[in-house]
Amino acid sequence: MPRSQNPQPELERRLVAMVRSSEGLMSALVAVRSLGLGSWCIGAGAVRSLVWDTLHGFDKPSALEDVDVVYFDDAADAPHQEARLESRLRSLLPALKWEVTNQATVHHWFADHLGQVVPALGSLEEGVATWPEFATCVGVNLDAEDSIGVVAPHGLEDLFDLRVRHNPLRASVSTYQQRIESKRFGARWPLLSIDAG
Repeated sequence: MPRSQNPQPELERRLVAMVRSSEGLMSALVAVRSLGLGSWCIGAGAVRSLVWDTLHGFDKPSALEDVDVVYFDDAADAPHQEARLESRLRSLLPALKWEVTNQATVHHWFADHLGQVVPALGSLEEGVATWPEFATCVGVNLDAEDSIGVVAPHGLEDLFDLRVRHNPLRASVSTYQQRIESKRFGARWPLLSIDAG
């Protein structure tokens, strides 16, 4: 595809500008950066809601259920490390509900909690790529020079086109449909185009 037809660089610039304009998300990124993780991002609802709120012209940002921090460390002793990291983040920003997940050990969670055997993931990007909706498969991080990085294995088009589609990599259609209902996507962001699954 010729560069002029690839919307990704422009969408990344727009996303980075939105993140920089969000005092709350920038504070969260600074807090997570202080943990010294090698490969990480804040993703899912925190990023998705910021973009959809902005595109809807909302004056007040949506309330976040939690801040999803994902990282990749195949030498870690999850869930103990995850709990320690959440505790450190709570001490830095106690007003936020933190949820920290090591993508290198997510296959154990599937086995222990859902009775599902799924292959181990090989990277942070592989983990983000499995989230239930393509528009949700986006994360951002902050490096030592304050540059914002974007993790978007499926691109940013669904997110910016206000399109909600099922990502079948790990989530079932019923899980996707339950999320659409429980998160009230259509009621909260009426401009969305939501696929049934």
